[in-house]
Amino acid sequence: MPLPAIEAQGLTKTYKDSDPPAVAGLDFTQPAGSTWALLGGNGAGKSTTIAMLLGLLVPSAGRVVVLGHDMARDRFAALARMNFSSPYVALPHRLTVRENLMVYAHLYTVPKAQERIGELAERLQLTAFLDRPAGQLSAGQKTRVAIAKSLINRPELLLLDEPTASLDPDTGDWVRSLLEEYRAESGAAILLASHNMAEVERLADHVLMLKGGRIVDQGSPNDLIARYGRDDLEQVFLDIARSQGHAA
Repeated sequence: MPLPAIEAQGLTKTYKDSDPPAVAGLDFTQPAGSTWALLGGNGAGKSTTIAMLLGLLVPSAGRVVVLGHDMARDRFAALARMNFSSPYVALPHRLTVRENLMVYAHLYTVPKAQERIGELAERLQLTAFLDRPAGQLSAGQKTRVAIAKSLINRPELLLLDEPTASLDPDTGDWVRSLLEEYRAESGAAILLASHNMAEVERLADHVLMLKGGRIVDQGSPNDLIARYGRDDLEQVFLDIARSQGHAA
């Protein structure tokens, strides 16, 4: 049986002793090959959680194991097998799209890097602007390049922060289909944070509802919708945001 994609045990992050923790004792285990979602309002702890899973932030307490690697002791072995995408993290503006992707291909020691970049460019419809400086791209183009960057090393775990932000509905639907295809063909696990409830309903097997840095409820989208007696996940989100949620 494959190892879990992510194991979080008592995961906590406090920035100042006088402040409440940004993340307060998260416990969850995401199976290999699954797509999970982190949902919560601004300040719920989603970005802090992802940063700790990536090893960008050191937890104040608790433990993170990614693909069998303890992030406190073996972070680089895990990082080689995972990747991250966010439209809010800008690539160097003066480098072309091709140059940016080549930098990441070298960082991940991707074999046949030019060939891999060509495959991603065709799949993500980047070919027309591969040699354009990243700073000259539209918001939607930047989002597609960020996704290409996240797939460059064929990751076994893909962490996504608002993966379809700035995309029009047609392109957003196309990107969601691509993510579904990548998961199906690679067996990769995906963890996404999103404010697009329809996106989460479509992609996620399981949802962690965060509030105040804690998991206040969880389950499949359909289970959560049924539990709250609502028509869709957006209504569940509003219930929880307005303090009508169940305890996990």
